Amino acid sequence: MTVQNGARFGERLAKAVSRYGTLCVGIDPHPGLLAEWGLTDDPDGLDRFAMSCVEALAGHVAVVKPQSAFFERHGSAGIVVLERVLMALAESPTLTLLDAKRGDIGSTMDGYADAYLAIGAPLAADALTLSPYLGFGSLAPALDAAVNAGRGAFVLARTSNPEGEQVQLAERAGRSVAQAVVDAAGARNAEVTPLGDVGVVIGATNDHGLDLSQLNGAVLAPGLGAQGAGPADIRARFAAVSGIVLPAAARSVLSAGPDPLDVRAAAERLRDDLT
Repeated sequence: MTVQNGARFGERLAKAVSRYGTLCVGIDPHPGLLAEWGLTDDPDGLDRFAMSCVEALAGHVAVVKPQSAFFERHGSAGIVVLERVLMALAESPTLTLLDAKRGDIGSTMDGYADAYLAIGAPLAADALTLSPYLGFGSLAPALDAAVNAGRGAFVLARTSNPEGEQVQLAERAGRSVAQAVVDAAGARNAEVTPLGDVGVVIGATNDHGLDLSQLNGAVLAPGLGAQGAGPADIRARFAAVSGIVLPAAARSVLSAGPDPLDVRAAAERLRDDLT
């Protein structure tokens, strides 16, 4: 096995969290935030926003989460900015989690793995969000590529949007689909120390009702801050996690901009509130 930087993703994540805390900050350059920062909704404004976020956050939080959609909406020029962000952060101790929610089967899943997770991938982040709703087994090419390159994956399990319930809470053989996703991730992480490379995504704004005691991985918990979840909610809803919880916030941090120092201060305050 070839492992990037000589360490698995789980090892690198545990080290980053021990140094910088558990907060994950989203880089979400949607039109409203660009306007708040006095920037144009075009590739130039996107670049100025995104690189200011890199300046603010690199080396100050454990994980940042660029939302791919807000780069993709600017076409090829937006993808160039995303590449710049990922490359700049790769030079820092802060890990990148690209929020792209990819999922497919066969050779198409191989293609996504080559794009984001394989050794030499052009859009490589330290980890990628994946959708398992073509079957968890369909993710094998991506998960295998991630482990081989020392990267990680976060698989959607129990999201906070109401529409997700009809799929995620459906039961088969007395177990919800969401619980089956958690269990499959846990099986991939079994007996790996200090932390497995396959995490799950579970929204922080609702009681999830899942057994996370055998996960041995990380939980990405979006919804901290502006979406309504506070540090006390995080502690209560994820008390039984076997692994690390990464509460994620975007607007509550990014609204402090456009000065990178103000964005950094907002992130550090929220990070410290989680301890």
